[in-house]
Amino acid sequence: MPQWDARQYLKFENERTRPARDLLAQVPLTAPRMVADLGCGPGNSTQLLVERFPKARVIGVDTAPDMLEKARIRLPHVQFLEGDVAAASQSSEDSWRDHGPFDLLYANAVLQWLPDHATLLPSLVELLTRGGVLAVQMPDNLDQPSHRLIREVAAAGPWSARLAGIERMKLACVTAYYDMLTPYMRRVDIWHTIYQHPLDDVNAIAEWGKGTGLLPYLGLLDASEQALFLADYTEKLAAHYHMRADGKVLLAFPRLFIVAQK
Repeated sequence: MPQWDARQYLKFENERTRPARDLLAQVPLTAPRMVADLGCGPGNSTQLLVERFPKARVIGVDTAPDMLEKARIRLPHVQFLEGDVAAASQSSEDSWRDHGPFDLLYANAVLQWLPDHATLLPSLVELLTRGGVLAVQMPDNLDQPSHRLIREVAAAGPWSARLAGIERMKLACVTAYYDMLTPYMRRVDIWHTIYQHPLDDVNAIAEWGKGTGLLPYLGLLDASEQALFLADYTEKLAAHYHMRADGKVLLAFPRLFIVAQK
C-alpha cells in the first residue's frame, strides 16, 4: 500500500468527497446502530456518516497513521482504528472486526487497492447484520489518460525495472461483482458514474495524482527521480487534456458504485 499523505490528499477534498456523498445517498438505512468507515482516510467520509446517522456508533479504519492522525483531530469523539480491511484476523487487541456485527460497512475508494475481491466481498458480508448494507465506491479509471500515462512514463524511464508491476489491479466487470454478491444479498445495486472535474491545468492533474495514483511510483524514487518523472508525466498530460473555454481542463474520473443489502 502507498504511504499516504493526508495534506496532499485533501488538496482536492471537495472533489474527493463528492463520490462519498453520492454513495451515502443511496444507502437504504434510517437508523443503523453500528457503522464502520473502511479506509476512512482523514475522516472526510466518516464525517458524512456521523452527520447522516447521529445516533449510530461509527468507527473509522485505516492503515495509514498520518490519515488517522488527521481523522482524530477532525472528529475527536469518533474511534479510529489502525487496521487492514482485508485481514480476516489481526494481532491487535482491538481489531476493527471485533466491533461487529455491522449495520453498515462503508468502503469509499479503498477496495481498489486490495486483491481478490471474490474472497474479500463475501468476507465483509459475513460481518453484516440481517438487513445490513455493504456500500462500496471504487475508482475505475485505469484506462483514462491520467493513469495510462503514469504507466507509460514508468515503463520508459531509467526506473522501469523498479516500477514494473506496481499498478493497482484492474477492477472486475460489473457482472462479475453482481455475481459475487447476489448469492449472499437480497438486493444489489451497481452502477458507474463518470465525474468531470474542472481543474486549473495539467499541473493540477499531477497534483491530484500525487495524492493517490502516483503514490506507489513516486514512493520508489528519490527526489531527483521524482522531479524527472513528474516533468515527463505533466508534459504528456498536455497532449490529452486541452484547455476549455474558461481556461481549465476537465479530468474525467469514472467510478464504480455498489450498494448491497443482506
